[in-house]
Amino acid sequence: MGGSIQLGKIFGIPFRLDLSWFLIFIFITLLLALNIFPGGYPGWATAYYWIVGISTSVLFFASVVAHELSHSLVGIRYGIPVRSITLFLFGGVAHISKEASDPIVELKMSAAGPLCSLVLCGIFIGISYATRGFEYVSAMTYWLGMINGILAAFNMIPGFPLDGGRVLRAVIWKRTGNYMRASRIAMKSGYVVSYAFIGIGIFLLFFGGLINGLWLIFLGFFLNTSTRTAYRQTVLREALKGYTAHDVMVADFPRIPGSTTMQELVQRVMLTTSSAGFLVGDGDRVDGVLTWEMVKRLPRRNWEATTAAQAMIPIERIKGVRPADDALQLLDGMEQDNVDLVAVIGDGGVIGMVPRENLMLFAQRLQELRT
Repeated sequence: MGGSIQLGKIFGIPFRLDLSWFLIFIFITLLLALNIFPGGYPGWATAYYWIVGISTSVLFFASVVAHELSHSLVGIRYGIPVRSITLFLFGGVAHISKEASDPIVELKMSAAGPLCSLVLCGIFIGISYATRGFEYVSAMTYWLGMINGILAAFNMIPGFPLDGGRVLRAVIWKRTGNYMRASRIAMKSGYVVSYAFIGIGIFLLFFGGLINGLWLIFLGFFLNTSTRTAYRQTVLREALKGYTAHDVMVADFPRIPGSTTMQELVQRVMLTTSSAGFLVGDGDRVDGVLTWEMVKRLPRRNWEATTAAQAMIPIERIKGVRPADDALQLLDGMEQDNVDLVAVIGDGGVIGMVPRENLMLFAQRLQELRT
């Protein structure tokens, strides 16, 4: 997904529109106004096709938000923070800060979305039959009922990371007690489903279903990539279990004076060191921390005029953790608070730093050693 626009908050959860969403919104609106409603209701005035088409499209995406919100509210009920809900080209996604630690919780979270869509299906179909004398409302709600039913069925396909794939993982996890084994089986099911979508899409391309064929091919590739990414994140997180903040911290951050300019830092220090960051201060005093990522975010034209003291994060603003704190919980906290760096504080003060990118690299290398 690319850039996004935040529209506000729903139950305290930020709600965003990915820029790709506008493409699918326009496509569905055109499909409804130019094809579906004219084909089913040929007697309407042209303006009503557009009014009902746009209204139906808006309500459809409101249904998708309700689907994702169901996942989110169940997650929050069980202590799983939700960073945001985003609508994009292929639907919606709730961004959670950590995975469920219990198979029953994952089962409830995964099933909540399809169950919500199924309930909406019943509500819209009921409204459609109750308003048969008012064709515009009846037509709109009938389509919304059908599409929510399809959404519920589609999401319950047992292909990870679809809801059905997560339900499958939860069931296997509960039966075997082995989270990674359940994840591997769910991942394989995700690959099977993604390749099936691609295969069916190619078949449709040659037998007259151009739009449906292309859509299934794109969806298959998206699901394949999502499966790989989700499983990789699961593996990396699993690799961190048993490690502490002391194990993953960087203890040898070089020190630089606060008067050092970004130009000097890049030319004389950063290009010749592998350190992910620097302690900023004079003598034994530490005033703040500066990382490579922070330097890269600064416009290059400002490097010569910007000092380390101006660009650093003041030490009092850096989140602190204890050396014995769990590394996986540390990663969860960094993702939840959207911070890239934490300080490890011992009895004598700061004894090390944990950049998020180093934490992920640590987990990746652990996993590589185990395979």
